[in-house]
Amino acid sequence: MAYNLLSGKKGIIFGALNEKSIAWQVAEKAFEEGAQFTLTNTPAAIRFGTINELAETCNAEVIPVDATRVDHLEKLIDRTMEIFDGQIDFVLHSIGMSFNVRKGLTYEDVNYDFFQKTLDISALSFHKLLKVAKQRDAIKEWGSVVALSYVAAQKTLYRYNDMADAKAILESIARSFGYIYGRDKKIRINTISQSPTKTTAGSGVKGIDGLIDFTERMSPLGNATAEECANYCITLFSDLTRKVTMQNLFHDGGFSSMGMSLAAMEQYNKSFDDDLIED
Repeated sequence: MAYNLLSGKKGIIFGALNEKSIAWQVAEKAFEEGAQFTLTNTPAAIRFGTINELAETCNAEVIPVDATRVDHLEKLIDRTMEIFDGQIDFVLHSIGMSFNVRKGLTYEDVNYDFFQKTLDISALSFHKLLKVAKQRDAIKEWGSVVALSYVAAQKTLYRYNDMADAKAILESIARSFGYIYGRDKKIRINTISQSPTKTTAGSGVKGIDGLIDFTERMSPLGNATAEECANYCITLFSDLTRKVTMQNLFHDGGFSSMGMSLAAMEQYNKSFDDDLIED
């Protein structure tokens, strides 16, 4: 059911790869709510993904961009402003990648070249985007920028590795730039700490099924889906949240506030029962 929350609004959505992507779901919801936007991803992701199908459905232009390069971001912002004949209202930053995680390297034995790439892709790209947008005066007053984060920015989670550091930096950038952009232009910047979600990228992380099962048992409301995260993003792009900024907003069914749940404890105790049976 649509509420026309984004009627007349224009934006940019980073990171849609295929229908499993949170960014893809955000694009569909934004279009349903009346928004117009450009879509962007790396040239390689555009080649191997199905973003062009999404673009056709949403009547959006796809602009290939390496978000770690300022000159690419300048072209993206300029082209988007040209398409919409002026400023935009919202941006979604849904970008993250770690070669250390992909290659199964442990945190104490990371490859530092990979580490630098993790930080550049997953966090510094956000700073570069905001810097270019501010220099171009690309976002209207009371506009909204949202980046996707994860609870591992605050709590250690096994195997999340250098991505945890990147998410911590991402959230800090949202606060620091949120103050400056809010003070100067009344633009709000927030991050959403989403439940573990089985996107294409997430599915490649070793142990993701166990993590999803654990957080499902720990969360009183259960894990949030990609579609539910998209709905939450839409509210942050809308005028209903004009005074929400510089926040990391947990969208995880309550997981971030839990210590131990009954379901998790029962499963934990069951492991002892299984050990006794084996003995």
